[in-house]
Amino acid sequence: MSIFPTLLPKAPVHWAFFSRLRCHAKLARRGLSRSHADLAKTPSSLDARCWGGHRLHTRPLTISIAALGAVVHGKMVRRSGARLGDRVVVTGTIGDATLGLLLRRDPTMADRWGLDLAQQDYLKSRYLIPQPRNAIIEALGKYATAAMDVSDGLAGDLAKLCRASGVTANILVERVPLSDAARAASNREPALMETILTGGDDYEVLATHAVDAFCRAAQAANTKISEIGTIAAGEGTASFIDERGKKLRLARPSFSHF
Repeated sequence: MSIFPTLLPKAPVHWAFFSRLRCHAKLARRGLSRSHADLAKTPSSLDARCWGGHRLHTRPLTISIAALGAVVHGKMVRRSGARLGDRVVVTGTIGDATLGLLLRRDPTMADRWGLDLAQQDYLKSRYLIPQPRNAIIEALGKYATAAMDVSDGLAGDLAKLCRASGVTANILVERVPLSDAARAASNREPALMETILTGGDDYEVLATHAVDAFCRAAQAANTKISEIGTIAAGEGTASFIDERGKKLRLARPSFSHF
C-alpha cells in the first residue's frame, strides 16, 4: 500500500478512489459492510472522494482499494531531479511503523525496550494509521528538486532516488528524526537502528532542495522536517554515517516485495 504516489505534484492534486469488499455474509452482518461504507466518508481531510465500489458475499476476506490522482501536465516533482549540493530532508519521524509492527507480532518486546503503554500505543498507531503529509505538497512543488515517499525504508528508498538522479547521498544517522518511543527503544537496543532505517511503512516524505525557503514553507504548513544529509557526486548510492564517521553496513537496505 502506498499513501503517497511515487511522483509528487507541483500543483494542487485531486484524489479519488474505488473500493471493493469481499467477505462472508456473517462478517457483513457483524458490521464489516458498515465499516466499508464508512470508508467513503473518512478521506475528507485528504481532499479525496470515493467514486465507487462494490461488496461481494464470498470467501476469503479481501479488501481492495485503487487510488487515482491528477496533476497539471509538466508540474511533477520526480525522484530524478536531485542535484549536487542539495540538502536531503525528511518529514516527521522514521522507524515508528516498523517498530509498531514488531510490537504487534511480539508484545514482550515492549519490556525489552522499556516502553510504557503510551509509547507502545503510539508505535502501533503509526503502523496502523499512517498520516500522509499532504500539507507539504505546495512547498514541494515550489522548492523541491526531487521527492518520493518512504514506504520501503529510508535507506532503500533514498537509494532509489539517488539511482534515478545519478547522485550519491551522505546521511548522518544522528540527524535522522526519531520519536521519543523509537529513541527509547534504540537506546535500550542499539542494533534496532538498522531496523529503523530500513523497516518501511513510514509514509513520510523524502525530498531534496537547495533553498532555505523550503524549510520556511514547510514550517508555515505546520509540517516538521529534518535535514539529514547532502547530495554529492556518485552513482546512485546512499551512505549512512554514524557518530564516529563510519559508514553503516546494512544487511538489508529496504523491504523487498519480491
